[in-house]
Amino acid sequence: MTTGEDAGRDGGRTAARWAGVGCTAAVAALIVVVPWLLRNRLPDRLATHWSGGAAPDGSMPFRAASLFPAAIWLLVVLAVGLRWRRSWPTRRTWVPTALAPTATILVGAQISVVLANLDRTHWHDARQPTAGIAVTLVLAALTGVVTWRLTVRSAATAPPAPGPELPLADDEQVVWFSRVSNPWLQLLAALTGLLTVGAAVALALGLAAPAALWPMFLGGAVVSVATALCSSVRAKVSETGLDVAFGPFGRPTRRWAPAAIESARAEQRLPSQVGGWGYRLSGLGTTVMLRAGDCLVIRPRGRRTDFAVSVDDAERGAALLNALRARQRP
Repeated sequence: MTTGEDAGRDGGRTAARWAGVGCTAAVAALIVVVPWLLRNRLPDRLATHWSGGAAPDGSMPFRAASLFPAAIWLLVVLAVGLRWRRSWPTRRTWVPTALAPTATILVGAQISVVLANLDRTHWHDARQPTAGIAVTLVLAALTGVVTWRLTVRSAATAPPAPGPELPLADDEQVVWFSRVSNPWLQLLAALTGLLTVGAAVALALGLAAPAALWPMFLGGAVVSVATALCSSVRAKVSETGLDVAFGPFGRPTRRWAPAAIESARAEQRLPSQVGGWGYRLSGLGTTVMLRAGDCLVIRPRGRRTDFAVSVDDAERGAALLNALRARQRP
């Protein structure tokens, strides 16, 4: 039997689905319409690519320049928005946060291209729209932050029901450990680390121009360190509360005292729910996702969202945290 609550939930999902379709169509239409509104003031080919200099080095026919960004947008929505597997959840709160900045970048880039080619007799006369690119990137960042905040606010729920709890004596000392690693993230960290070392050696020996090697060195170093920190995690529950240590050296570490935790529970989560692997921010809060399955989830006191970490034996860790909270409660 379908209850009124179920019917309302289904109606809300249908409305959200149609709203997403409408927004997708609106963005695609805007990308296509912008150049056509100024067709009489644009050349037959539009400058669409600059390699750093003021003069363009690539162009497209007018019709292709109008339709190509819209096609990219529709492909991105198709790849991100559809449920390619039945095991994926119906609601993935990270999708709006991914699509909103993408739409801003594509629309802003189209407007910048049109302005750069406006009233030019030939596409070679266009100049790089530096200001337009800067404004587009700033707006994309702001759009991503605002969308994420709205998604978090809409996904925030009332405090969850009390989780499991272990019986503890007043003088009983307990500790619980769990450690999980992701071999694919560790492999990625190792490969990017080798790339960084190779770029450093090439810089030291002068094998290539520094302008070409420095981006490789800096980018490889950032990716390698960030991936290594998110490739393994260790959770510890003791009298001092919950400690979550990242990376092979256990640094950095996040800590919560028992009094700073409102509730703890175990929950099944998938990478598709939180936007992928590693340290993820989504409508569900913060999730350290290294493998699908059990997660230790806490609700910090005074917060509307959760912190979750994918570790084994999460239910026992949550029960112990709740017991420590209860024992320290006045």
